[in-house]
Amino acid sequence: MTEGRICDSNGRPAGQRVRYDRSKGESPSIAVATALAEYRQEDVLGSSVPLYDHVDPEALDAFFTNSRSGVETPTEAARGTDRSVRRVEFVVDDALVRVESGTVEICPLE
Repeated sequence: MTEGRICDSNGRPAGQRVRYDRSKGESPSIAVATALAEYRQEDVLGSSVPLYDHVDPEALDAFFTNSRSGVETPTEAARGTDRSVRRVEFVVDDALVRVESGTVEICPLE
């Protein structure tokens, strides 16, 4: 399903910090769904936490896209019109979800 990696989560109880390294070409929304399922120790396809109940997946993906069209053109690159963000954070139930360009981290709220 995905080529990303789950880090620092083997053998831990549900609800502990999870760090997911996103693979090249994998959308942030898919990475978040995968990391949330791991955080809750569930199958991603049968997850009890639908992502769209907490954040718009298309908007999340758009935050990390370099242009309005989703494809940075040479003109946009030359002008420096990078529209991407560095970090997005939001809460899902009892967890803080932190999305950066290559990783997703989920940890319990303190």
